[in-house]
Amino acid sequence: MAPDPPPATILQAGENPIDLETALRLAGVENPELLLARQRISEVTAQRQLAVAQILPNLNVGTNFDQHTGALQQSNGNILNVNRDALYFGMGANAVAAGTLQIPGLNYNLNVGEAWYGFLSSRQRERTAAAAAEATNNDVLLRVCLAYLDLLRGEGRRAIAKKNRDEAAQVERITRDFAETGQGRKADADRAAVDLRQRDAALSQAEAATLVASTRLCQLLNLDPSTRLKPIDGWAVPAPLVPDPIPLTELLAIALLQRPELAARRSEVRTALYDLSLSKILPFSPNVILGFSAGGFGGGSNLISTPPGFLNSNGQVFTDPRFGNFAARTDLDVAVFWTFRNMGVGNVALIRAADSRVRQSQFREMETLNLVRGQVAESHALVSAQYLQIDAGERAARSSQAAFSQDLERIRGGQGLPLEVLDSMRLLGRSRYEYLDAIIDYNRAQFQLWVALGRPPAGYLARPVPPEFVPPSGLPIPPGPRVLPPGALLPIATSVRPQS
Repeated sequence: MAPDPPPATILQAGENPIDLETALRLAGVENPELLLARQRISEVTAQRQLAVAQILPNLNVGTNFDQHTGALQQSNGNILNVNRDALYFGMGANAVAAGTLQIPGLNYNLNVGEAWYGFLSSRQRERTAAAAAEATNNDVLLRVCLAYLDLLRGEGRRAIAKKNRDEAAQVERITRDFAETGQGRKADADRAAVDLRQRDAALSQAEAATLVASTRLCQLLNLDPSTRLKPIDGWAVPAPLVPDPIPLTELLAIALLQRPELAARRSEVRTALYDLSLSKILPFSPNVILGFSAGGFGGGSNLISTPPGFLNSNGQVFTDPRFGNFAARTDLDVAVFWTFRNMGVGNVALIRAADSRVRQSQFREMETLNLVRGQVAESHALVSAQYLQIDAGERAARSSQAAFSQDLERIRGGQGLPLEVLDSMRLLGRSRYEYLDAIIDYNRAQFQLWVALGRPPAGYLARPVPPEFVPPSGLPIPPGPRVLPPGALLPIATSVRPQS
């Protein structure tokens, strides 16, 4: 009887190869979270530019026409029946009668303290937005790396599942042949057939996990979720981004200097302190209103255009046209005053509110500091534990492979029971999965630790060569491998490829 074929695959044709570098590049261009964070930087940068521009006056250019018909009261109480008209054009607008322009051409209207501290606060808000964008970038980078590692894990587990299925089919065929010839029990053949069906299900589950990992990576890269991504890495390799000899206390110090979340919190504290300083000096900070206008102005009235005319200040009587006498005019108005809000009670409330915001920002900084330290310590512990599991997983995989090969040869030679090879096969399959998971989890922990440190430059993580590795001066270095002293080994990227 021919062996049962493997189950139908759920993977569609048309896979798209991708590596980690390409994934990170696509995330930097297409990820909506990063694009949103960059737009926030553009917004606060424009707000800072607006705060700097407060040193420049507003420019108003326009014209106005004023017409009055009927009774008008003079300053001495006399009532005149007058029809008058006036026209203004130039810098400013709303010139009426003898008054100054209500809308100056060049206009200042600001509080000196608010303008200065607003500029200082805008700079800190820009730094906060930049740090927050960097934190978002780190978060997206980590999520892309972890999603890529999950995709690599899925492909590796699929390869292992296929290998385990092929070995299970081989064992099932041998036990069935033994049962048919009377050399083995039918129960052993049935047990091997059940194990083969379980391997078929594991293969289908591995394919589903691969598709899920591909979809999640597509989501981060803003790609069509129907796109099937496949990592080009043919090897699951431990990637020690952070050297092992760096003690935890030094890693914590690096994180305090590099994490953008802490930089954002520090900028928020400085912004709150600026707001507090403004609240304290606000009653003593002058409000300045300055207006300058220049333009043409003219008009007339029925009193000056009809006899006997208008009596001038020098006692002469004259008449003018009904509408005319246009000439240049300039107006300069300056007002400086101080404001005590709500008789000073409002200023006291503003100071207390600003002081509370300072304390809140300081508490948020402490909260973020504790979070960062916890992330570094947790990631450091995971890296150490996962590195030890890689060595244990490698030894277990090698031992289970040797045991399975030996038991399979004994079964073929009629020296053992089929149950023995089934147990060895199960142990081999489990050890392969555990070995792959140990490598992937180690790389995940390394990425998490690197991001928890704030993605420090290589110079922050570089360490001098241990004295044991430095030959005495003047002596030639012998060719060939060097024997390292015990305890001096560093994590080395050992190439490990899933069984396929």
